[in-house]
Amino acid sequence: MKMIVAALLIFLMGGVGSIAQPLPSGAQKATQRFPDVIAVKIRGTKETQIFDFDVTISSPYDTPARYADAFRLQGEDGKIYGERILWHDHADEQPFTRDLYGVKLPAHVKFIVVQARDKVHGYGGTTQKSPIPGR
Repeated sequence: MKMIVAALLIFLMGGVGSIAQPLPSGAQKATQRFPDVIAVKIRGTKETQIFDFDVTISSPYDTPARYADAFRLQGEDGKIYGERILWHDHADEQPFTRDLYGVKLPAHVKFIVVQARDKVHGYGGTTQKSPIPGR
């Protein structure tokens, strides 16, 4: 009888020694995968303050709504300095690289964080923090 009660308690608690806890603020569920930025290449000069970006993204899903549909460039000051909308799901080319040309970055911006988004989850996933050449 004690074994049955113990087994029932374990079942009700969700497993041995654990009770389901809410996710902490900002945490993502294991099933909630975002598109990931896996590489960033930056070209430009500090004299012109104009830079070109090649961004490589990997999207793990097989439906158009869950593939990366945009990426953005955010400075350490929190401002968004560029965004590119991607007009199709890139299902047949994973990972894929897209560019963003002619981004003007003020002299105080020393690095850029590149983030990707999908239509279901928004921005999230793995980002790349890249130093600006010559700064």
